[in-house]
Amino acid sequence: MSTAGCVTGPRSLETDRLTYNEAIKSTTEAQLLLNIVRLRYNDTPSSLAVSAIATQFEIQKSFSLTPFFGVNGGDPAQHFSALLPQAQISTTDRPTITLTPLDDQEFTRKLFTPMTLDGVLYLTKTTWPISTVFRLWLENLNWVSNAQNGSGPTLKSVPDYAEFLRGIDALQALQDRGHIVFGTEEREEAQQGTVAAGLTAHDLLDAAKEGYEFRPDHNSALVLVKKSRQPVMKVHPEALASAEMRELAQVFGLRPGLPKYDLKIENLDPFKINHPPDGVDVMDLETRSLLQVLYFVSKGLDVPVEHVGRGFVQATTDETGQPFDWRKITSNLFHVYSVIGDRPPTAHVAVKYLDYWFYIDKADQDTMATFSLLMQLARLETNGKTGLGPALTLPLGGR
Repeated sequence: MSTAGCVTGPRSLETDRLTYNEAIKSTTEAQLLLNIVRLRYNDTPSSLAVSAIATQFEIQKSFSLTPFFGVNGGDPAQHFSALLPQAQISTTDRPTITLTPLDDQEFTRKLFTPMTLDGVLYLTKTTWPISTVFRLWLENLNWVSNAQNGSGPTLKSVPDYAEFLRGIDALQALQDRGHIVFGTEEREEAQQGTVAAGLTAHDLLDAAKEGYEFRPDHNSALVLVKKSRQPVMKVHPEALASAEMRELAQVFGLRPGLPKYDLKIENLDPFKINHPPDGVDVMDLETRSLLQVLYFVSKGLDVPVEHVGRGFVQATTDETGQPFDWRKITSNLFHVYSVIGDRPPTAHVAVKYLDYWFYIDKADQDTMATFSLLMQLARLETNGKTGLGPALTLPLGGR
């Protein structure tokens, strides 16, 4: 007699859900780190998304009684019989994982699209330090360069970055003391001319949808007013004459003593000689795309001397002919170690590339925090992008 065919449910979920969760998390982190390493070597990044996981858990139970016959002392007349019980339990896990290449047109466009002003403003209003946000996502601020030639394939020329870091340090000190706040305020701008009589409800509704409003002027004639939300940086009155505020104004050419500065995207003349001599009242941002950010942080790799000697990476020298250490531009922001041999035991995430292990150390909290931010924003960029390429479905064997 036997029994079979009992399907397990909650127990399998309890034991395997977190296992799959950890596997997806660790491989996604490793994939991002591998692409950062590839970019440092001017290699092509590539990504696969886990678009589906389907798994079937099954438990098989069987029980049987087997007849057994024997004799005592070799005498056939003294025989006996017995029933021997036999029980067996087996489990099977049959996962099917679908991987999709992220190489379609929409994904590539997102990878190359610079972050919007709203995106930068959103990050400034989170708990992430303003220095981290601006160092990662700004090419320049008021045309003061943040190592602009570091956000692409490595060039031979030394980047310009020291002034930017000096200004950002002052900005971070102001934020730490709560003396600057990023936000928005409503602005209104009257459009030229007056509005013809005979407006309908449909006209009013259409105007409201586009952020416009009809209002009477001082002559009781209707004018069209454009309403908008303007991102600004507000300065605490006690900080207007502070050393940090003077430093910030000096580095980025701001007009000193103002209680607020508008945030804009590529609004200023690129040539600072054309700016007003007493400074400007805007903080003009040129933002980076996700791909540019990944190129930028890739400069934080410890490139093995062997690879430099063999020409695997572009060498950069200063005006004296000495090698330039690109890790200076990512100091206290992002650092990837390298070692040959076994996988480092202190690695949070590690990938092997050209016979070396490249890894993020668990004790490097600056890099851990930056990597976490990159992971989250990379998910936002790739969310919902499943690619047009063929999906690779892997039916894995049972266990």
